[in-house]
This record gives sequence, structure tokens and C-alpha cells, in this order.
Amino acid sequence: MNNLEFAVETGRDSDQTTPLRWVWSHIRRQYWLILILFVGAFGNAALAAQIPILIGRAFNAAQAVPPDVGIIGLAALWIIIGQTSRAVLQLGRNFSAAVIGERLERDAREELYLSLLGKSMTFHGLQPVGDTMARATNDVREMNLMVYPGLNLVIGSANFIIMPLAVAPTYHPQLILAPLFFTLTYILALIRYINILSPISDRVRQSFGRLNSRLAEALDGIETVKGTAQEEQEVALFAYNAQTVRNAVVDQGRVEARFLPLLLLGITTAIGFSHALLLFQAGQLTVGDVVAYMGLLTLFGFPTYVSLAAYSQVSRGMAGARRILGLIQMETELGENQAGFQGEMKGGIAFEGVSFGYQNGAHVLQDISFTVEPGETVAIVGQTGAGKSTLTRLINRTYDVSEGCVLVDGVDVREWQLARLRPQISIIEQDIFLFSRTIAENIAFGCQGASQEMIEVAAKAAQAHEFILNFKDGYETVVGERGVTLSGGQRQRLALARAFLTRPRILILDDSTSAVDSATEDKIQQAIAHAAAHQTTILITHRLSQIRWADKVILLRQGKLVAIGNHDSLMASYPAYRRIFEQYKED
Repeated sequence: MNNLEFAVETGRDSDQTTPLRWVWSHIRRQYWLILILFVGAFGNAALAAQIPILIGRAFNAAQAVPPDVGIIGLAALWIIIGQTSRAVLQLGRNFSAAVIGERLERDAREELYLSLLGKSMTFHGLQPVGDTMARATNDVREMNLMVYPGLNLVIGSANFIIMPLAVAPTYHPQLILAPLFFTLTYILALIRYINILSPISDRVRQSFGRLNSRLAEALDGIETVKGTAQEEQEVALFAYNAQTVRNAVVDQGRVEARFLPLLLLGITTAIGFSHALLLFQAGQLTVGDVVAYMGLLTLFGFPTYVSLAAYSQVSRGMAGARRILGLIQMETELGENQAGFQGEMKGGIAFEGVSFGYQNGAHVLQDISFTVEPGETVAIVGQTGAGKSTLTRLINRTYDVSEGCVLVDGVDVREWQLARLRPQISIIEQDIFLFSRTIAENIAFGCQGASQEMIEVAAKAAQAHEFILNFKDGYETVVGERGVTLSGGQRQRLALARAFLTRPRILILDDSTSAVDSATEDKIQQAIAHAAAHQTTILITHRLSQIRWADKVILLRQGKLVAIGNHDSLMASYPAYRRIFEQYKED
């Protein structure tokens, strides 16, 4: 997985050359279960063929004068023994297929999840979350169903086709004609069926992905939907997407309704029965032979009826596999550089002729050059859309530069081992993300194994300890998804506590105190100032109190570095800098 930011070793390599080889690379690990599956399928078919053979012998015995009751009784006994054994073999076959399917689902979902964690932010910014969730849940589940019952029935039915071909000629060589006719026409019909069904199955899965994507987007933005009274429009769009899924499924049903093997089974039965009667009239078959032969032909009923659902399920499973593998194989521009630089970071930063643009877009940053010494505090200011946040995301390689280079401690960030670079850089954004976990777990998210004492020290430094204790369960309080049960200021203080706990060498604050009052901000600023003595701090802010505190101020305008210096020198020298602060009143 060279196209990933992080590649986690699972001990289970997969062949991603084609979807079929990818699925097989996961299934083949279960070789003992595969063996049980095939043995069970063959034994089940062989014992099913035993019934018409023994019944044919019993018919001949009943026609004897006097009837041979012993042979009839022995045939009945063998049928009982055979069908009891068949039940055990069926259990083994079904159990093995079910376990293989569950393990395939587990392994495919794990591989997809690890792949998604390793993708860059560029990838995640372009890939709809709802479609990703549809692939990670529904499509992976279809892969499980492809094995059980899908492939389980396909393998079982294949053995049922073999039996009449193998046994019928033992009664008369000519009797292979009807089974051979069915087998050849059945295979041709299946090939045609699968070729028609495959693109429709792909369309079903894709339309479901779009439906799920739009649904997730609407729910994620439910506040905006309700705030603008757009419920009816969203319902109409959902209905349209649901209708698209419905149409694709109906098309699939039409193909299944024209399943040709059902007709072939009737033709084969007629051909076989007519042929057997001709041979019987010619004295080349007994009544028991005709009965046994027709019983063997009924075995074709199993592959005929189950293949209608089984091959459809296999087609859906392979469609899901194609979508999942396609997501795994989507390229990302970032690589983890596992053999890269792994030193302790001091915090020096240098931008040398840096330009950057998002995928298929114009440059957001153009020819940026500046240096930051270890331990310095730098404020980045500029109007909305100037590229302030984007610039900081280049430091920890959330994105890679388009031109030039970003150096940390004199080493190009692309030469750092990503797993070593990012833990030493902490970014706190205005839009804070918290997990649906306890407050303590959220604070310790970037520092697994942190003690309760360490968590509380970090919370006190971020001015969060007091409001945390006001909750009934204190640090064990579970916050809602994205922290919706907390106020904006509370979320920001928890994020600051998380950053303080990790003790980063570079701390980036992206307007991260915008939701707190002035008194709390002053206390947080004192904590940041205390921490800044041991780290490089970058502030994205418009608050004059924070900018005055900075050792260096960088002014951006339309993606270009306009000026750099301290606050007083820029106020005196650059009218554009003064105009920025004329738009704001000091809080």
C-alpha cells in the first residue's frame, strides 16, 4: 500500500490486481474450511444421486416373481443411512461457507478501514462520506452473502450437475445425451445471464451509494436544512434517489425473470424421458432403470432453481467487491515515508518558495517564503480566504506543497517519517471535533495511556477543569458526536487540553479561542504563553491581544505573503495591515 499516508500491517496480504483475485486472496486463507465445503458439496450430491439409484433397484426387485423383499428392505436401509450422512455433510458445507463469508466480510472491512485511515485529507475532502459508509457496510455485507448462500449454492449445484453426467451412462451409454444437452445449454445460458446481470448489479450498488451519500449529507447538515426550511426539497431529492435505486433493482428483476435454465430443465426432462422409453421398448432398459434415470434428471432441478438467486447474489457481491477495491486503490499524493527522518523536533520552520493548490484548482498560496525559529510565537493574519489555515496544514503534511518546500528543523517535511512528524505537531481548529466518548478519553486521544492526573493537569491549564467537574459524571461524562452536548467554548477548551497533554513541539491555534469569553481567553492565553516557552506557537487570529504577544506577524493577502515583522512595525508601515484591524473591535 505505497499510496497511503499510514500503512498498518495486518499480517494478511491481499492481491489487489483484480476484484476476483482480491476476493480469492482473502478466501484462500481458509483452506481447511474450503476443503470441508467441497467435500460436503460433493458428498451431498453423491448421496442425493443415491436415492434414485436405490429406488430403481427396488422397482426391479418388486417386479421379480416373487418380489425380492430383501433387496427392497436393504435399499430402504441404505437410503436412511445415506440421508443421515448427507445431513451431516450438508451441515459441514453450510457451516464452512458461513464462516468463510463472515471472515471475508471481516477482512475486507478491516482492509478498507485501514486504507481509509491511511488516505490523505485531499482524498477525504473529495470522497462523499455517505458513499464511503455504503461501501464499508452494505457492499462488504454483500461480499459475505456472495459466499453464503451465494457460492455455497453455486458449488453445491455444480456437483448436482456432475452426478447425472457420471451415473446415467452406466444404464446405457446413449443416456448421456440429455444430461449433456442440459449441461452445455445451462453453461451458455449462465454466461449470458451473468454478462447481462453484472453491469446492472454495478448500477444497483452505485445508485445505493449515491442515495446513502445524499442522506448522510442531509443528516450531517440537518441544522442548515431546518434553519432554511428546506425539508420538502430534501425529501424530494431523497425520493428521486430512492426511485433511481428502485429502477435499478427492477431492471435486475426483469433479467432474473427471463432466466432461461427453467425452460431448459423442462426440455431436458422431455428429451430424457422420451429417450428412456425408446430404449425400454427396445429392451435395453428395465422399468427400474427408467425410474432411476428420471430420478437422476430431477437432480438438475436444484442447480436450476437455486442458480436464479445464487448467481444474482454472486453478481451483487462482486459488484460490491469492485466498489470496495476501487476505494482502496484510489491514489493519494501523500506517502508515510516509513524510512524517513525520525529525530526529536526542536520546532524550527522554514517556507522556501512554497506554492499550493487543491486538486484541479488554482494556487491558493503563491511563492511563500519565511522562517520561524524554535520557540518563537508567530501570528498569521489576513482577510478571509487569504490562505492562513491552508498554510499551516502544509507544516504537518495534511497537504503537500505543489512547488517549493516546507522545512522543519532544516528537514523537508516530505523527508520526515509521517508517524514521527505529526505527533510532534498539534493543530487546534475553530471547528473542534470530539468523539462520542468520555471527556477524559477525548482529552487523552492523542496521548494514549495518560494517567488521570496528567489529564486533569492539562484540563486545568486549558481552563476546562472547573466546567468538567460541574457535570454529574465529571471526567467520565460521555459527550455526544462532534461534542454537540457542549458549548463552543467548552469544546475549544477540551481541544486545548488535548494539545497541552501531548506536549507538541509545534502548536498551531486556528482561531481556537473564538468561542470563549475575554476573561477565559486571558487565562488560556497565559497557559499558552507558559507552554510557548517550550514550543513553537503559530496563531491564526484577528485578536489584537494575541497578535501583540507574537514575536513575528505574517500578513497574507490573496495567497501571497505581503509583509512580515512585529505588530508595531507593520501597523506603522503597511496600510493593508491597519485596515484589517479597523474591521474588528477589541473584544
